[in-house]
This record gives sequence, structure tokens and C-alpha cells, in this order.
Amino acid sequence: MSHFVLEIGTEELPSRFLSPLEKELSERFAAALGEADLHFDEMAVSATPRRTLLHLRGLADMQPLREEVALGPSLKAAYDAEGKPSKAAMGFARGQGVELSALFTQETEKGSYVAARKTVGGASAQDVLKNVVPSVISALSFPKRMRWGSGSFAYARPMHWIVALLDGEVVPFAVGNVKSGRVTCGHRVHGPGPFEVAHADDMDAVLAEKCRIVASGMARRETIVAGGDARAAAIGGRVLWNDALLSEVEGLVEHPVPLLGDFDPVFLELPREVLLTSMETHQKSFGVEDGEGRLMPHFLTVLNLAPEDVGVVKKGWERVLRARLEDARFYWNADLKAGFEPWMASLDHVIFLGPLGSMGDKCRRLERLCGWLAGQAGVAAHMAEPLPVEDAAKAGRAAKADLVSQMVGEFDTLQGIMGGIYARRMGLGEHVAAALEEQYLPAGPDSPVPSTDAGALLSLADKADTLAGCFGLGNIPTGAADPYALRRAALGIARILLERGYRISVRELFARAFSSYADGIRWKFGQEETLARLDEFFAGRLKNLFLTRGGDTLLVEAVIGAGHDDVWAAGRRLAALEAESRKPGFADNAQTFKRVANIIRKRQKEGKRELSGEWNEGLLQEDAEKALAAALSGMSARFDALWAADRFDELMTLMDDVRPIVDSFFNGVMVMAEDEAVRENRLNLLQALLARMGKVADFSALQM
Repeated sequence: MSHFVLEIGTEELPSRFLSPLEKELSERFAAALGEADLHFDEMAVSATPRRTLLHLRGLADMQPLREEVALGPSLKAAYDAEGKPSKAAMGFARGQGVELSALFTQETEKGSYVAARKTVGGASAQDVLKNVVPSVISALSFPKRMRWGSGSFAYARPMHWIVALLDGEVVPFAVGNVKSGRVTCGHRVHGPGPFEVAHADDMDAVLAEKCRIVASGMARRETIVAGGDARAAAIGGRVLWNDALLSEVEGLVEHPVPLLGDFDPVFLELPREVLLTSMETHQKSFGVEDGEGRLMPHFLTVLNLAPEDVGVVKKGWERVLRARLEDARFYWNADLKAGFEPWMASLDHVIFLGPLGSMGDKCRRLERLCGWLAGQAGVAAHMAEPLPVEDAAKAGRAAKADLVSQMVGEFDTLQGIMGGIYARRMGLGEHVAAALEEQYLPAGPDSPVPSTDAGALLSLADKADTLAGCFGLGNIPTGAADPYALRRAALGIARILLERGYRISVRELFARAFSSYADGIRWKFGQEETLARLDEFFAGRLKNLFLTRGGDTLLVEAVIGAGHDDVWAAGRRLAALEAESRKPGFADNAQTFKRVANIIRKRQKEGKRELSGEWNEGLLQEDAEKALAAALSGMSARFDALWAADRFDELMTLMDDVRPIVDSFFNGVMVMAEDEAVRENRLNLLQALLARMGKVADFSALQM
């Protein structure tokens, strides 16, 4: 068993490239070696800004030998009437590398064919790798590729060296104009090299001791965190580790050295969010707080070398951060002198989206929509405390004001957040401040929904306004494009309604949003078609949400098919149906109610008079249909009461109770009787049943 090591040395790769590169290189190598039938025990892949490293340990020395049978032409085509081989037989033998005499007859389902046995495999690991490695490297994908020099080969960044060692031997190949070898380069300052690697087993030691780099991303992270925590603890603080930034910084360095810097305490007058954004966005540095959660006048950054004079480097970082903080303080003071009124006036000169008017127009629509939402009984009933309609409307009117503030102009990631900070500072009230702060939540499938009712309502209104306007213009997401993030907006609405428990009609929400637009907009679709398309789109996003949360496809489709206008209720119905599906008799129940649904659906497709769901007792003839009528009369009031109380689990119990009676009806009664009046009466019995159970789920969607 052998040890193979591959190192691809390049100019600095962007940090965001490293994790996908590690994953793809690992997957491509595993697939290529699997196809080549070359076994290995362990694979380890890591990447730094200047190198990608792969270790294969326990690599088989050669492919196993195995015998294969290759089918050739049919027996009739291979030999003539006198038994002489044809050109087809001779060509087949030549292609398989065997003598004509070695061919034999193989019987198959399709007839008799000539065949040949041949031994395959047996290639050495060296021969396999020299073909596999360059093809794998050439196939690696990157968000951006570049060419360099006079060659045509493209890679993420110019490639400078390749180390490819199988134990102590070089695996010879070339990628572009770079030939493989045993020479690596190290840290540009601490161990530039070049250094020869005698054996694959020596690679890690050469990198660590001579090249002075930390090849493992996890080891770099541990070094950064341990060193940062120790430096912060020495001054009585703790580092505010931002996981996304930590991953980025880990990918920016090969020789991590944490450094604690200071800044003037006068800048602590700036909001915490501004200070952290200045450090994290521009300086790739981390904030430090004390034991009570207050920011300290310090920051932690990570160097890519151990400087000879730490003091000089520290002052350089502090000088750059000070300039950033001076800018932030200027924007802060300028914004405090301005205020919401001039900002809201300025929004009339900021375009929202082409024909849909300005941001000022959008805020006036949000003002009306938020006021309407706050007054809905299905919303108010689920509020932790009453939200005054005027506060909700005020939040809508001021929603986008901070977009024209100087602070957000410099730090666009603070939109909404700065609106909330300024609203508190300028006396707009806590409801308004919370709404402005949370209006962009949820920002994705894993981010939290707004924690306050004011924030949730503004988020709903904002997303519904954008969806209605874009759909009216025909800007509907396709499989490849969603430039206005409409899928995320629809998902956000669904999550808020589910997680906040609001009971409102999404159709009415979208209708209100669409009707809030001013006259004169040249819509691609009229209101009715726009809302129909939007409703279908929203149903798809809700279905996707249920599926990503582990819902069974058939059950989700059954629930969505029964109605999704009340999103919270749809979620509860799905939970009840999932619980019911785990009971032993569910498949029988589903099959029975599916039969009912299919009969009624077929009737509807025939275009006949609509069934009322009311039956005539005098037309009941068979005991089974009389029993069904009695059961329906007995369950109707109970069903309606449980439905009104959202007791969906108990509604499923009703399904258990009535199913045997329905089965008896189908077994003992001819539904499609020749007498039209009797037939209609029996169909109305089924319609009465479906009118209620069909509210819970569309059983025709179930395949049991």
C-alpha cells in the first residue's frame, strides 16, 4: 500500500473559493479512482490561499486483475455458411486483442453472439495516477477562471508548481505549462523555499517546519481562536467571533498570528452595530466586549506573518481603523442632524422599480397596508400585546427612510438596522423602531423571523408589495433567474404566518397590495390574472417549505390541494395528517376518501349540474345509504365545531369513524343508478362528505 500526495501551488485564491474547492477535489478524485478500480483507505484534502493539498493513504499498488466477457457481432454475422470468419468477427477479435481462435459463442436472450474473454486491470498506481490527476485538475470548476502567459489552460489563479509523489517517486504529468515534480514553495516571508520533498510521508513536516505554513483550515481556525481568546482574556474581554468572518479570515492566511489592537474610546459613542460593521466589513477584524456585554475599545485582527516589530504593525492597523471610524462618526452626526422628515421627502427621488414608482410611493403603500394588517382580527388575536394601528402605519411610512441616510450609504448592510437605531434616538417609539429594524427578516430559510409584531407586519407588507408589483409587470421568477428575490419574499411571508400564528388570507393580502398601486401603471397582466399567477407561485413556495421541513410529498400535496389561503391552518392540517398517516388504518381511510373524491371530480369534469351536498331522505333505498346519511347528519355539527376550533387531530378521528360506513355504502349501493333522481341523491351524499373532509386534505392526491 502506498501514500500519494498532490499539492497544487498557485497565486492567492479568494477565500470563498477554498471550501468548494476542497469538496470538489475530494469528490472528483474519489469518483476517478473508483472508476479506475484503484482502492485507497483514506483521503484528506485541505486548501490555503496559495496551495491545495491532497493525501491518499493506503493506496493500492496496482489495479486488481479481472476477467471480462465482451460480446461481439451475432453468430450469423460473424461466420459465413462455410464457417469462415467474416470481417466483423476479425475486427472484433482485433479490437479485443485476442486471436480469432479464442472467440466463443455466448447465448443471450436475443440470440447467439460471438464473445471474447479478456483480462483487464493490472495497471500500476503510477500509470493510473498520471492519467487521472491532470484530468481531475483540469475539470475543477471555479466562479471565475483566468489564463496566463501564452498558454490556453485556465484555472482560478496562475499555477506555479505541482508536487505529485507516490511514496518517493514523482508521478509525471503536466497541466497547462506546469510539470509535476517534488519541489514546493512556502510562506513568502518565513519560508519561501523552494524545498524538495523526498517522500510523500514527509510532505506535512516540510510544510510545517520549512515552509512555515499551516495547511489545515481547521488547524488555522483553532490557532486563530485560541490566540484571540488568550489576548482578549488578558485585558478582561472576550472576542465577538463572527462565524462567517472567521471562515473568511481562515482562508486569507497560511501563517495565522492573532493581533489585538486598540482604538480611541471616544468612538464608543457610535452604535455597536456601526463599530462592528466597520471592523468586520472593512478590516476583517473582530470586536471585543467586556463581561457585561459592552464593547471595549479594542479589536482583534489576524496577520499572515509574525512581524519583527509588532508595535509598528499594530499602529498601522489602528491608523486605518481610526480613519474608518472617523468617517462613521461623521455620518452618524450628520444623520442625527437630518432626521426622518427630510429623508422621507428624499425618497420621492429614489426609484423603487421602473414603472412602479419611487421609494416614497412604496412607503405610502406600506403605510396603508401595515395599517390594514394591524386591524385584522386574525392578526390581533395572536399579538403578544396590542399594536396601535397608527404605529404600524407610521412604521410603513418610515420603512425605507434610512436608505438615504449617510450611514447606510456607506454601510449598506446596516439598512433597516440604522432605521431602528435612528427611530429610537429621534423619538418615533419602540414599535416603529422595532419594525424598521426587523423589516428585512427573514433574510433566508435559516434566519429568524421578526421577533415583534410590528416587525412582522412591516415585513409582510413589504414582501407582498414587491411580489404584487413584480408579478403585475410580468417579472416572474424562472428556473434560472430570480433577480428580485421573489422566492425568498414568498418564503418569508409563509414563515412569518406559520411561526407568528397570524390568521389572514394571503389572497386578500396580495389583492390589497396590488390595489394599493397608483392608477396609470402599464401592467402586463390585469389584477385577476396577476393574483392567480401569484397565488399559484405562493402555493409552490409553501409546498417547498413544507418539504424542506421533512414533509412527505404526497401528504404535502394533499394539504396544499385542500387550500393554502390560511397558511397557519395549512401547517396544522399537515401536522395532523402526518400523525394520522402513522396509524395502521390510514391507507384504507385514504383509499376510501380518494374514491369519493375521484367520483365527484369525474362528475365535475362531465360539466353536469353542480351538486349541492343536500340529499332527499325519501330517495334513500338501501340500508347502506341510509346508514351513511345518518352518519353524515350526526357528524356534520361535530365537524363544523372542530373545524372552527382548529382541532384538526380530532377531525382525523371522525375520518376513522365514518370510513367503515362509507366502505359499506360502496359495497352495498350502486352509486350510478339508472334512476337519475336516485343517482343524484347518492352523489349528493358523497358531496356532503367530501365538502367537509375535503377541507382537511385533497385525498385524490394520495397514492396509497
